[in-house]
Amino acid sequence: MKKSETIKSKQEFSDLINNSKFFKTNDYVIYYKENKLGKKRFGIAISKKIGNAVLRNKLKRQTREIIEKLKSLFKNDTDYIIMIRKGCLETSFNDKLKTLEKKLKGEKSNEI
Repeated sequence: MKKSETIKSKQEFSDLINNSKFFKTNDYVIYYKENKLGKKRFGIAISKKIGNAVLRNKLKRQTREIIEKLKSLFKNDTDYIIMIRKGCLETSFNDKLKTLEKKLKGEKSNEI
């Protein structure tokens, strides 16, 4: 993921979480909202309640890789916040990838 494709500011995170649509899987909660920047942007969040720093960083790296693999399924001109849930601990990388891919393809018909 390029730097220009990331959301880092606390204000943007708060705005997206409070004023946008979302959908859930066992592993993730994904908030999304249209932007006027002409590109898709992503932010990843994980609670400190989920394991130690090493484990949280591992889950964030896996999530970035999933985003890269499924980038074509995400809509342009949209901001996404991906919140990692505790269910992520029990599922494998391939299961996370397949679940999110199915959800995005299903939501695509509903204009995600």
